[in-house]
Amino acid sequence: MIKIVGIGLNGKESLTTQIQIIVEQANLLMGSDRHLSYFPDYLGDKVIISNFYQDIKTLQQIKSYHESIVILVSGDPLFFGLGRLLLEQFDVDELEFYPYISSIQLGFSRVKIPWHDAKIISGHGRDLDELITNLQQGVEKIAILTDRKNNPQAIAKLFLSLNIPINYDIWVCENLGNTDEKVNCFTPEILANLTSSHFSPLNVVILLRKNSINLTKKELDKLPLFGIEDHYFLSFKDRPGLMTKREVRMIILGELGLKLQEIIWDIGAGTGSVSIEIARLRPNSQVYAIEKTAIGINLINKNCQRFQVNNIASIQTKAPDKLSTLPNPNRIFIGGSGGNLIEILDICQEKLAKDGIILIALATLENLVICLDWIDKNSWNYQLLNINVSRSISIANLTRLSPLNPVFLVKLFKIEEGVRRVI
Repeated sequence: MIKIVGIGLNGKESLTTQIQIIVEQANLLMGSDRHLSYFPDYLGDKVIISNFYQDIKTLQQIKSYHESIVILVSGDPLFFGLGRLLLEQFDVDELEFYPYISSIQLGFSRVKIPWHDAKIISGHGRDLDELITNLQQGVEKIAILTDRKNNPQAIAKLFLSLNIPINYDIWVCENLGNTDEKVNCFTPEILANLTSSHFSPLNVVILLRKNSINLTKKELDKLPLFGIEDHYFLSFKDRPGLMTKREVRMIILGELGLKLQEIIWDIGAGTGSVSIEIARLRPNSQVYAIEKTAIGINLINKNCQRFQVNNIASIQTKAPDKLSTLPNPNRIFIGGSGGNLIEILDICQEKLAKDGIILIALATLENLVICLDWIDKNSWNYQLLNINVSRSISIANLTRLSPLNPVFLVKLFKIEEGVRRVI
């Protein structure tokens, strides 16, 4: 039996009494120089691990000569550790794992930030293409296992070289769990200018996206007329991708055919991204952002403040409630219906102004069928679009396309002279 024991920087003290006994009773103890130094009184055979692949081959040759073998590793052996390699080389019945707390887990506990939704990247002997992709996407929490090449300074310099319109706080967590533990926060500019000897080689890096409430005038001036990048919007912390994506949003804005001084409803407004784009394009129009969740309403209000728009009224209600009390709209966008699509459409057709447009975004075939059935029963003109968009992402030195979720857009028109058209 081969037993893989995770250990902390405080050495033997990080192990329970039971696991200490397992180590002391082993016939063969394997690990790095540092790991083996934690057990100076061990009387059995010792093997220093310096090259994982070569030492694993050695272990395969000598395992039959030892009743009990213990391999010492840092933290959790199944978290970017030696455990994965061992599982590839040995039968699972030959292995037992005794994990210690991972350095990433310790790092987030020191920074006092939940880490269930963090992106974890290993920089041990690898390139940082995955990190580049995550930074460009504005991922909120990123943790990086570093090495001597991909050290904190190199990570900061890489971030600055990308010139992306987001900022991060960079936490460097050194010697976690040891008496000389250090945890400090840096701006990328300061960190990039520190020397390579400034930090202990035993460190992890945590990047936390800074979501300032307001954009500066300089940042606002740099924004495009429409088609704002997704990462500019404050979003749900537990579901950062839950918003109408930029490419789809641009098509929505075009299909709405916005004019001057209109009343616009945005039903199921979510983060308010569509409402804000409309409000910026038509500052003399009035937008009503209808959202059922308190978290969503809070995000809409914060995003309005962030983009300095004042022609959006956020309304917390589950549509179709309260829709009948709002001014008659010229344009209606339905981004979410909460299962009440028919009821919402019934009120929308009553309230819609002459020559108005209803635009519905649907993610499922079932809702599309419901929508088309309602259209048929109520004799509307309509246009159906199926939007399939892919974004390029970097994989090592190559580029591939990553698809966004397909979206159906159904555009409804008022009947003119009793003639029904499908466009």
